[in-house]
Amino acid sequence: MSPLRLRHPGGVTTIQIDIGNATVQDLQQEVYRATNILPSLQDLRTGYPPRSLEIIPELPADSLGLKAGDQLIVNTKAGSVSTAVGGAVASAPPSQPFGTPVPPAAAAPQPRSTPLGRPPKAASPDFVETEGGALIVPDDNSCLFSSVALVFRQDIGKASEMRQLAAEGIRGDPETFNEAILGRSQSEYIATILKPSTWGGAIELSVFAKMFATEIDSVDVETGRIDQFTPPPETNTGNRCILIYSGIHYDAASLAPAPDAPGEFHQTVFPVIASGDSDPILVAAKKLADKLRAKKAYTNTSTFDLKCEVRLRGEKEARAHAAETGHTSFGEY
Repeated sequence: MSPLRLRHPGGVTTIQIDIGNATVQDLQQEVYRATNILPSLQDLRTGYPPRSLEIIPELPADSLGLKAGDQLIVNTKAGSVSTAVGGAVASAPPSQPFGTPVPPAAAAPQPRSTPLGRPPKAASPDFVETEGGALIVPDDNSCLFSSVALVFRQDIGKASEMRQLAAEGIRGDPETFNEAILGRSQSEYIATILKPSTWGGAIELSVFAKMFATEIDSVDVETGRIDQFTPPPETNTGNRCILIYSGIHYDAASLAPAPDAPGEFHQTVFPVIASGDSDPILVAAKKLADKLRAKKAYTNTSTFDLKCEVRLRGEKEARAHAAETGHTSFGEY
């Protein structure tokens, strides 16, 4: 089965189809199940700039030139009347990303203010050319949860939803996420990770890899090391995503047909093509880390300088702070 990214009026969905053996009609039926747009009303496009596909239902699906990981854009044909429910175009709930067992409410599409949910940036993002386009990292200085939201929900603003899902994953597996692993009681850890100011790390990435049945590869900018978090073999969909780690922040890498392509053409989940580090996407990710390292775009948390910003009132508090911390240099606000 091959994943295809389906962008439709209700949001973004991933469908699975055996391109080598299915017909175009089979593809249309999968699109219908995901969008509730009848095959006869489907306007299917792909590529960048988008080109219309010539639909002949009896032909094999591979006659459309599609491959695993491609994006399809589907709309209702111009002049057609869609079935409406309560004044809105009827659409079926999108399938969960790559068959992931997540709560139905969490899978519901939400409107986005910008393509892929990223805030607009004036500066051009860093990228490297690779097979199929350019691998891009936007340098949003995101937290882990924002980056994972961008990958699996196409919206960086759904970080709080990702925190909730991480909490549910940890709570639902007390044997794996025990006090020894978490470093504190499970309830304390969950309460902490739900706070917007708390950073996520390896524990949360392992939860998301299992939850979304997708390999998550975290590429460390400073060292070039790739940490891989894999789902259980029985649920692994054979897909992966890339996060670029700067030592403090995570950024989601995406593949675009061109560096300046609009966000709706970016791909954030990729089929695994080769084992080890020889996979084209991993090769590109390491080159991207090399490029960022050359710019010193990372932070070594063991050696970076920090300034104490504890605000004190009066000599008494200053003396107490100095006795507790060893700080002796104070300036007046």
